[in-house]
Amino acid sequence: MKPRSKNQFMTLTAFLTALAIVIPLVMPIKIVIPPASFTLASHVAIFLAMFISPLMTVIVVIGSTIGFFMSGLPFIITLRALSHLLFGSIGALYLQKHPDTLDSQKKTWIFNFLLALIHAFGEVVVCILFYTTSAYPANAFYILFGLVGLGTVIHSMVDFVIAKFIYQALKKIR
Repeated sequence: MKPRSKNQFMTLTAFLTALAIVIPLVMPIKIVIPPASFTLASHVAIFLAMFISPLMTVIVVIGSTIGFFMSGLPFIITLRALSHLLFGSIGALYLQKHPDTLDSQKKTWIFNFLLALIHAFGEVVVCILFYTTSAYPANAFYILFGLVGLGTVIHSMVDFVIAKFIYQALKKIR
């Protein structure tokens, strides 16, 4: 589902960016255990943008980061949102070169899992950098690799499935 014109591209980008800003602000299903936070569907707009365009993905990630900043959550969570530039850009560039990835269930699940690992890596690195410049909690290993790392892999994969479901439905009605 590629935009047919610059106006359509701009409109889709604006819509997904607005969604990415609003979700962290209003989503009622949210678990926050700093530095971890899991807001249901917080990555859906990013994944939808990723399925369409790398440029759109970067813009939507910036919007999502603004949304997390505005939500008043701890600053580390905003930095984690900014780290989505890593997995978002890699995923969007990969899909641009291999658009058939989403057509095969096996390829989609492999892509989803590898992307979730990249996503978790980016978020764990941000947390490590943040905590090595401040007081290091005694349970840092559990927090960084268990809560943030494993939690991000699961959260990312769930949001990817939601986004793919929406994307496939939109492709059918287009």
